Amino acid sequence: MGLTSDTAESKARIPEIDTPWHSAYPTPKNPNPAAITRNELLQWLNEGLTPGKDFVLVNLRRADHEGGTIRGSLNLPAQSLYSSIPTLYTLFSAAGVKKIIFYCGSSRGRGTRAAGWFEDYILDRGNEQLGSYILAEGIAGWAAAGDEYTSLMDEYQKGHWQK
Repeated sequence: MGLTSDTAESKARIPEIDTPWHSAYPTPKNPNPAAITRNELLQWLNEGLTPGKDFVLVNLRRADHEGGTIRGSLNLPAQSLYSSIPTLYTLFSAAGVKKIIFYCGSSRGRGTRAAGWFEDYILDRGNEQLGSYILAEGIAGWAAAGDEYTSLMDEYQKGHWQK
């Protein structure tokens, strides 16, 4: 059952409880944004590329961020990301970052949507220098890939990933 309110203004601001959070935003034009594999990302890190400088990692998890995150990631929950895209675009562009990599648990829901929204924003501005990607298989795939990957996680909790 959805939330109810006495005013039309309140009804416009309060979504129905059964409505998915992302239904308040447009569907990305590209339902399958480009992906970066965990092997590619690991290679970049091993080559000395720096998150926040050479690329940006965006962890989209909100309440399910337990278990750790890939070192150097920003935590920007997907549920509040959409309205921040113009500011993020400005910051990333000004910093000269060329690749933004979004991930969630699997990168099949929040990750795909976020990368798609950011790609839409980039393309609407005619920017061919900045790319929007998902991390294939998300943080779950990263954590399951072994010590070489988990050693590059902050707050890694092995037991979380063995459920």
